[in-house]
Amino acid sequence: MRRFAFVALLVLAVVVAGCTTGTPTAAPTQAASEATSAPAKQEATSAPDESGTTISVAGSTTVQPLAEKLATAYRAIHPNVEVTVQGGGSSVGVKSAAQGTADIGAASREVKQSELDEFPNLNVITIARDGIAIVAHPDVAVDDLTIEQVQDIFSGKITNWSEVGGADSLITVVSREEGSGTRGAFEEMVMGEEALIAGTAILQQSNGAVRTTIATTPNSIAYLSFGYLDDSVKTIKVGGVAPTEENAANGSYSIVRPLNMLTSGEPQGAVKAWLEYILSPEGQETVVAEGYLRVN
Repeated sequence: MRRFAFVALLVLAVVVAGCTTGTPTAAPTQAASEATSAPAKQEATSAPDESGTTISVAGSTTVQPLAEKLATAYRAIHPNVEVTVQGGGSSVGVKSAAQGTADIGAASREVKQSELDEFPNLNVITIARDGIAIVAHPDVAVDDLTIEQVQDIFSGKITNWSEVGGADSLITVVSREEGSGTRGAFEEMVMGEEALIAGTAILQQSNGAVRTTIATTPNSIAYLSFGYLDDSVKTIKVGGVAPTEENAANGSYSIVRPLNMLTSGEPQGAVKAWLEYILSPEGQETVVAEGYLRVN
């Protein structure tokens, strides 16, 4: 009887031992599974999240429609990045970038040395070049002006088209407002430091408004960005050179300015990525399609 009890206990011990040693085999399998899945989870969350990313742009009304086109093209590639573009003028663009009220400022002229002195952290990126054409109402008979005649017309020294070979009609001068990049570039490259735009000039807040005013006002004259030229206005040669993209690109037409994007310091993150896209071959194709000159 004692021998039978001993054998029974021995069998029970073997069974218990077998159950104990068999259980841990599941643990390594689960650990291996977790080890395999962990890198995949980490990789999935390491990609940059662009959801809700907004880039704000403010400034030049010349740059505004170009920036909007570039924003639309970029959004087709990066649908989660929204670029909002507002006008206000080039001076507003400089201050908006420098003071951080916008991610990017836009200026359709050279940045002044006084502005660089006031905002030493200002970073300037030229995204395109733009010609400024002298335009008139389609019925104006004058086809060519010297640079001196342009100065005298816009300063008010010449007031009648007959003084430059046209009809005996008073000239209506149309100009952009103070703070406009187009006006600033025109004053710098055409008027010089001595001549001022006549106080009797009709002032408009955008290139589009200038174009509409010239197209509907007989005997009028203005300066207009290449990007806004169409058949509703007449372009006038300056010194025998027509205001065309080809002449601006080869240097024979000299009234050409930069279109700039401005940031406070070096751009980072989504702002940097969008600016790099603008300077890429694809972005520069949009620049050309809008009537401006590529920078690379």
